[in-house]
Amino acid sequence: LQPLHHAAAKWYDRRDSVFVEFCVEDSKDVQVKFAKTKVDFSCTSGTDNITHQNTVELFGVIVPEESKYRRTDRSVLCCLRKEEVGKSWPRLTKDKAKCNWLSVDFINWKDWEEDSDEDLSSFDKFSDMMNTMGGDDLPDLDGAEEEVSL
Repeated sequence: LQPLHHAAAKWYDRRDSVFVEFCVEDSKDVQVKFAKTKVDFSCTSGTDNITHQNTVELFGVIVPEESKYRRTDRSVLCCLRKEEVGKSWPRLTKDKAKCNWLSVDFINWKDWEEDSDEDLSSFDKFSDMMNTMGGDDLPDLDGAEEEVSL
């Protein structure tokens, strides 16, 4: 039996959803379970079939039936629908303790509480795109980064 590893994850907050991206390349057997106050994520990756598992006790309450995820070759992006739209989450987790596998996605972070209505329309378009997308055809959301080979 192999030890479990936490998948590295980034998150950001929006008016009606919270996005969490689990950064696992070439993931297989992806399982994401949404509950009102937590998310369970697991998958295997790599030629060694390393098992990644994360359980996130959420800061706020989500609507599990309206939450979804998309797998790409580089990550699994989860869109968590907030139960209380318009309430910002100062952090992803219920506990204030720092998770060493979790970071804020500063590229996508926006201080939306001061947004005007025009800014919202572009988010609605993104929301619609998430809703209408099929399987693995997610656009490369992290196009701002150059691919770095170590």
